[in-house]
Amino acid sequence: MRLGVLNVLLAKLPFEEALDYLVQSGLDTVEIGSGGYTNDAHCKPAELLADPQKLEAFQKALADRNMTVSALSCHGNPLHPNQERAKKDHQAFVDSVLLAEKLGVDTVITFSGCPGESETSQNPSWVTCAWPEDFSNVLEWQWNEKVIPYWKEQNEFAKAHHVRVALEAHPGFVVYNTETMLRLRHAVGDHIGINFDPSHLFWQGIDPVAAIKVLGQDGAIFHVHAKDTGFYKDNMAVNGVLDTKSYRDATLRSWMFRTVGYGHGEEVWRDMISMLNLVGYDGTISIEHEDSLMSVQEGLQKAIAFLQKLLIREKTTEIWWA
Repeated sequence: MRLGVLNVLLAKLPFEEALDYLVQSGLDTVEIGSGGYTNDAHCKPAELLADPQKLEAFQKALADRNMTVSALSCHGNPLHPNQERAKKDHQAFVDSVLLAEKLGVDTVITFSGCPGESETSQNPSWVTCAWPEDFSNVLEWQWNEKVIPYWKEQNEFAKAHHVRVALEAHPGFVVYNTETMLRLRHAVGDHIGINFDPSHLFWQGIDPVAAIKVLGQDGAIFHVHAKDTGFYKDNMAVNGVLDTKSYRDATLRSWMFRTVGYGHGEEVWRDMISMLNLVGYDGTISIEHEDSLMSVQEGLQKAIAFLQKLLIREKTTEIWWA
């Protein structure tokens, strides 16, 4: 496995300065934001596709530093009921796939998206309960009329361009846990898999090690994020984990995103990395920073130091006692 980082942490720096900082930090792979909700300051796919000189300069900046790209990330909602927003996020996805093919990058990360509750909706509608039946009916309409048809088409598009699509399971979108990820993958094709981010699973009560085992056995893990979640037990005891308060109201929330190691200890992360190894994942562990209690630099450096000693860098089929 390799340790990398999502470059949007350093979006305020020029691209080459950001890459230099990562090299100085001991990293040699990067996940690059390319649109949607994800900052594209370092990579605007439409511009790079249209201008060979810009594309060449982009590739040279990476090659000069022996830096590889683990994925392009264009997290968005291509199923948004606002057609203008859906079109924009879909185009960011299409351009990211086309650019990934040119760069020889095999993975594009995004969200599954979430439609509205009907053809007349103005905003997405995330269904989280089965009753009253209105919710169950909305959920089936979303999947049958919007989600499956769209992602069947994108599975074929990605396949034609030799790219895998790693959907980040995220509450607020139709793919938010193990079950919904596998439901979509089995319905649309095997070029759709997961960007496994445990931070979005912890607070749902999901054991990431168990989820890795199930997803890995299906061959569904395409990319992995390293981000943690911390809990405020007093708030959680009163209000549970469904929390709509701003992330800025950290002391009032039941949970918040933390730098790796500040939500769960070394044993939890060691078990996750070991299970990733057991199911055959040999890709990148990409650090993502959304910890409001630490600066980007501090959070990144602490995450690198924490994970460097845990990574399994050489796979083996040998058993020591054999």
